[in-house]
Amino acid sequence: MPTYEYKCTKCGHRFEIFQSMKDEPLKICPVCKGKIKRLIGAGAGPIFKGSGFYQTDYKNSSNTSADNSKAANQGSGSKTESERKSDSKTKSKEK
Repeated sequence: MPTYEYKCTKCGHRFEIFQSMKDEPLKICPVCKGKIKRLIGAGAGPIFKGSGFYQTDYKNSSNTSADNSKAANQGSGSKTESERKSDSKTKSKEK
C-alpha cells in the first residue's frame, strides 16, 4: 500500500498515512478539523533485496581474472615462483 502525504490548509499540519489506491482521499484534518490537501509524493526508492548489490559479492570475479592472467603467462613460457623454486631444488640436487 502506498503512503500518502497530506497538509492542512488551515493549520499547516502535515502527516502521512498508508492507504489503498482505491481509498478516497482524506478531507478533514485530524488536528483542527480543517480542510486538507493530498500532496504529490516523490514515491518510494528502489528496494534492493537479494545478493549481487555489494562490491564484495563480485570479489571472486576479480580473482578469476587474475588467475586467467597467471594461466596466460604460464602458457607463454614464464614460470611461477613455485615452479622456479622446484627447478632450483632439482638443479642443486644434480650437482
